[in-house]
Amino acid sequence: MSARFVAILLALLASRISAPAAADAKRPNVVVLLADDQGWGDLSFNGNTNISTPNIDSLGKNGAVLEHFYVCPVCSPTRAEFLTGRWHPRGGVWNVSQGGERLNLDEKTIADTFTAAGYRTAAFGKWHNGMQYPYHPRGRGFGEYYGFCSGHWGDYFDAPLEHNGVLVKGDGYIADDFTNHALKFIEENKERPFFCYVPYNTPHWPPQAPDEFYAPFANADIRMRARNPKQENIADTRASLAMTANLDWNVGRILRQLDELKLAEDTIVIYFSDNGPNTWRWNGGMKGKKASTDEGGVRASFFIRWPGKIAEGKRMTPIAGAVDLLPTLADLCGVPIVSTKPLDGVSLKPLLTGLPKVEWTDRMIFSHWGGNVSVRTQNYRLDNMGHFFDMLADPGQDHDISKDQPEVTKRLAKAVADYRAEVLPGIADKELKPFTVGYPEFPITQLPARDGLPHGGIQRSSKAPNCSFFTHWTKAEDSITWDIEVATAGKYEAVVYYTCPAADVGSKVELSFNGALSEATVSEAWDPPLHGMEHDRSPREAESFVKEFKPLKFGTLELKPGRGQLTLKALNVPGKSVMDVRLIFVTLVK
Repeated sequence: MSARFVAILLALLASRISAPAAADAKRPNVVVLLADDQGWGDLSFNGNTNISTPNIDSLGKNGAVLEHFYVCPVCSPTRAEFLTGRWHPRGGVWNVSQGGERLNLDEKTIADTFTAAGYRTAAFGKWHNGMQYPYHPRGRGFGEYYGFCSGHWGDYFDAPLEHNGVLVKGDGYIADDFTNHALKFIEENKERPFFCYVPYNTPHWPPQAPDEFYAPFANADIRMRARNPKQENIADTRASLAMTANLDWNVGRILRQLDELKLAEDTIVIYFSDNGPNTWRWNGGMKGKKASTDEGGVRASFFIRWPGKIAEGKRMTPIAGAVDLLPTLADLCGVPIVSTKPLDGVSLKPLLTGLPKVEWTDRMIFSHWGGNVSVRTQNYRLDNMGHFFDMLADPGQDHDISKDQPEVTKRLAKAVADYRAEVLPGIADKELKPFTVGYPEFPITQLPARDGLPHGGIQRSSKAPNCSFFTHWTKAEDSITWDIEVATAGKYEAVVYYTCPAADVGSKVELSFNGALSEATVSEAWDPPLHGMEHDRSPREAESFVKEFKPLKFGTLELKPGRGQLTLKALNVPGKSVMDVRLIFVTLVK
């Protein structure tokens, strides 16, 4: 894509941001800071002496703390519950990649609510609830988006990102980059209410942190250890702590800017994480980590600060969760919720402000992942196996007391059965939805390797699809397909991002969809080395190494509305391979 074409597209996208209705100037701003794979125990606020996190801790000291705050076992479900105020399976989120992370289009988001109330809205970071418009953040109520829409990324330095759908190169370390954009947005909107969502992607793997943040941990004596120290990899822990230290620094930058702009008293700031720790490390002795429905997999730190409105140092014990944040923030800001669907979350305003005065009753918060379900009440947890724990007396879930409390166990077992019957039917067997293409209001569609399927001998560069590319394409009978649905008839330009060594140049490839086709020849060598490993602080687990890909332009395709397979295949293979493929851009041009 030429620089001029990118500029035109950015201008077009910016022009399509509808002017919001006039907002009440007295309404507070909102800043939501979301960590990725950070455990409850990763903060000094919660007693971890391996690290100091003064800026994040300050939110708890100068605001309120929800002591028992629950999210989902993995990333995209938590984001869906935050966005909608509803259990994530209701919104169709059942996976973390290949389309299962997409939030159903009939769900309204927290950004829809705040946009309708006249707020400027933006998100900077890891989205993870759909890439193609209208699943894209720009289709879910956010006026601006900068970041990446997949679940994880392969290198955190100068990363390939997007700005409102257009590919851009990140600037420096990724968490710093997201913060820079958030600071710019806050500065530009200081005179009117804004909703700024910063979903960081750290301390998620790969284990990368800038030198100045890693140095203090490189040889640190890790004294506070995992529940079972034999399971802990100290190198992993040091990397996680370094990334958390960087995150704390970035949170401090945002808090300082709010002070400097004299916005602190008029801004609600929230900080939480999306699931339990991604590696075994100190987590308060809780059972489980990321992907587990036990306490350690779903309990997260939660701080909320609003000077003068929420008392400093308030520590609240009633259970709450990500599902409560939409109704809570809407209630605190006095804006109407636009969703017409019943919410599973409740407003926490009475707990946070004492107004209105209500009697807070016990409730149930369900945790689900991969067919596993547990339920938490104020005092108890019933795990996925039907074991029953008194969480006040036994926070580590070491003693099953189901035989001692048969009636309560039975009641919670029925609640889980009801949840399964109401919320989960067919979730694992749902027909995969096609990837959406061709919306005039957002003409650019990105179709990454993550969302495609390899056929024949073609392989992914990593077992985890999110940041993978297709490789080992050696035969003409092999192909790559994307299940897409075209919304608008018209002319489309297609660009494939590829690499190919000089010895293999010359393959002719065809891109087709429901009878429409276009050809291109891989005429230019482009074979950069893999990178990412030079920044790793310990061996990575699943994330692909990455490389720079070059655009290969196809001719215009005349596409008609409908569903089908967008197919990339080779017409000849003069060398040992065709090319490696990272993604396809399909742009509606007329």
